Amino acid sequence: MARTPQVAAASQAEAAATPDASDKDAASAAFATSSPAPKAPSRLDQLQALLTRETGATIAEMVAATGWQQHSVRGAMAGALKKRGLTITSEKLDGTRRYHAEKAA
Repeated sequence: MARTPQVAAASQAEAAATPDASDKDAASAAFATSSPAPKAPSRLDQLQALLTRETGATIAEMVAATGWQQHSVRGAMAGALKKRGLTITSEKLDGTRRYHAEKAA
C-alpha cells in the first residue's frame, strides 16, 4: 500500500522535530564544558567587605546592605566575623559610631 502525501509529510515533520543522538551529545558536551555561575557574596561577606574598608561602616550602613535588623548585625560581628579571624573595633566620631575590622595577626 502506498502512503498518501499527507502521511508522508507528517512523518517527515516528526523526524525533523525529534532530536537525534548527535544533538543530545552536543548539548551535553556544551553543558559539561560550561563553567558554573559565580557564587553571589553572602551577607557575611558583604559585612566583611564593609567593615574592612578604610572608613569602616556604621550599623545603619550594614543594616541597609544586608536587610538585617540592628541586633542581627551586632550578633554577626560578635560571632561569625570573629570566627573568621577578624578583630572588630569601633570609634565614635561626631556622634556616629563606626566599626572597623582587621585580620588578627
